[in-house]
Amino acid sequence: MRKIIIADDEHKILMSLEYSFKKNNYDVYIARDGTEVLDFLKNMVPDVILLDIMMPNLDGYSTLEAIKKDEKLQDTKVIFLSAKNNPKDIEKGLKMGADAYVTKPYSIKKLMQQIEEMFGED
Repeated sequence: MRKIIIADDEHKILMSLEYSFKKNNYDVYIARDGTEVLDFLKNMVPDVILLDIMMPNLDGYSTLEAIKKDEKLQDTKVIFLSAKNNPKDIEKGLKMGADAYVTKPYSIKKLMQQIEEMFGED
């Protein structure tokens, strides 16, 4: 079973994503900011991290920087899921090493397909 951390400070988004990923046989961990993500990463190596950018305490960019410094996480896929849809924001996220950048609003079905494609599954 794949492990996914979903980090977002919007409760409705967390709940809908958690439901969808659990339904698709993912082991789901919920974080409300970047510090909670980093806390999870002390004890686990997830397959995927869905990361909002605008979060309290530690934003998505800073969280990604910390993830990229950790060698044991080099195979973990990181996807930004953000309302920041300016091409410069998208470019920044991808240059920092995100595997994908999905803008809100998004389709859960397309997001799921994109993640499965990253692992070479259909």
